[in-house]
Amino acid sequence: MTLSPARDGDRPRLLIVRNDKLGDFMLAWPALACLKAADPAPHVSVLVPGYTAPLARQCPWIDEVLLDPGEDAGREARRDLLSTLRAGRFDALLTLFSTPRIGWLGWRAGIPLRLAPATKWAQLFYNRRVTQRRSRSEKPEYVYNMELADALLDALGLAVPPRPAPPFWPLPPGTRDAERARLVDELALEASSPWVFLHPGSGGSAVNLTLGQYAGLVAAIDARLDAASPHWVLTAGPGEEAATDRLRQRLAEAGITAHRLPARRGIDDFARSLSAADLFIAGSTGPLHIAGALDRPTAGFYPSRRSATPLRWQTCNAEAHRLAFCPPEGADERDMSSIDLEAAASRIAERLPHLPTRETTP
Repeated sequence: MTLSPARDGDRPRLLIVRNDKLGDFMLAWPALACLKAADPAPHVSVLVPGYTAPLARQCPWIDEVLLDPGEDAGREARRDLLSTLRAGRFDALLTLFSTPRIGWLGWRAGIPLRLAPATKWAQLFYNRRVTQRRSRSEKPEYVYNMELADALLDALGLAVPPRPAPPFWPLPPGTRDAERARLVDELALEASSPWVFLHPGSGGSAVNLTLGQYAGLVAAIDARLDAASPHWVLTAGPGEEAATDRLRQRLAEAGITAHRLPARRGIDDFARSLSAADLFIAGSTGPLHIAGALDRPTAGFYPSRRSATPLRWQTCNAEAHRLAFCPPEGADERDMSSIDLEAAASRIAERLPHLPTRETTP
């Protein structure tokens, strides 16, 4: 890999690390947008696992993608990564989720400014720390990330720009219409009807509704819309196809037609497909946060435990595009059966007729 000099004019070279799950990475995009809004705009490299790398390459706020071989990598892979970071001659490292391995790596790579949240003993490897206390869930995760980006710019002596607004994944004009045209061709959907995408899986990362609850939710929404019933499109992550097909069968038995999103070429192709949705329904999982970054309207279902509240894991779309549901006060924080799905269906059904089905300019 050819790396440019440490500075391109006055542009600092930054290495940003968010090397865990898909949803966490998507909630880093607002922070990346903050960094690129600085004057001069820095050169932004990211260190990500192979799983999220295809999406990182689609991000307009990223100049270079570096692959993290992970905690279990062998000695040669770890040595190669260290050599790459040293050759990158980065001016600063920002770790959005701090781990001892990454802190030690940044220190050994000789990156002069290393900033991370002031949590865990990994902070010993950083010379700039920001106290956030994220476990209190007082702010959305993506806002915590933007605060770290602001702190990095300030430490570099750059003026902190105004916060950018959604969409944090702005697609080229015509992309949404092209994705809708593709689905019209593949599934024979009517372009004039609302399209509701539903992702019933969780990837094992979050408490979620059961298939039965999702079936009941769909039926309740459908009943409230009468003649204006939407097209239902079910999406699935790797290994979730069978469960998604079981939900589709349950809906068929209730007289509701649902389609499964056809297989896509990769996670980036799958993610762009979500731009076709008029509304995206899911638990607090990666695809929900992709839809949020695209500024698609979302309805998310969350547990209410302190570290996983709807506020903490809020999608990063516009406020008017967000609905969130969780167990009520007094219920067990993980008891998703305590969520009033009839009330949720009413709020979702009220929202649907007012959503544009054609592409609009942000």
